[in-house]
Amino acid sequence: MDKERTFVMIKPDAVQRGLIGEIVTRFEKKGIKIVGMKMIKVSRELAEKHYGVHKGKPFFEPTVNYIVSSPVVAMVLEGVNVIETVRKMMGKTDPQEAGPGTIRGDYGQFIGRNIIHGSDSKETAEFEIKLWFNKEELCDYTRIDEEWLTE
Repeated sequence: MDKERTFVMIKPDAVQRGLIGEIVTRFEKKGIKIVGMKMIKVSRELAEKHYGVHKGKPFFEPTVNYIVSSPVVAMVLEGVNVIETVRKMMGKTDPQEAGPGTIRGDYGQFIGRNIIHGSDSKETAEFEIKLWFNKEELCDYTRIDEEWLTE
């Protein structure tokens, strides 16, 4: 089975509410490997590049302002089918529509403060990982439990 990588950002509202550990724990308990992680105060330039596909839309400026308002935790996660798995774990973009048991369903209240971002495709993941991390910040290693997690 081929492993893939995805980009995840724990957003300012989750950082401010002290949810970093809870969110990271969910991924680790699922068996997803963290290969890169850092807390960062996001520059306006980085935020605008990250959300560049939405430039010109009404929510672009408020979203950029929100992301630069407080530190975020940027992560690169690795696993089999990890992009889809992480998306399911996060829940729908609007926390009011996200199911119980999902990160957004359990901790989010409003779409403008939806706790977490995760890449939506392999192409997006590649773009976002390169945007947020340099090669030296990513670790290749084998977790002791990997042989027990896949068949």
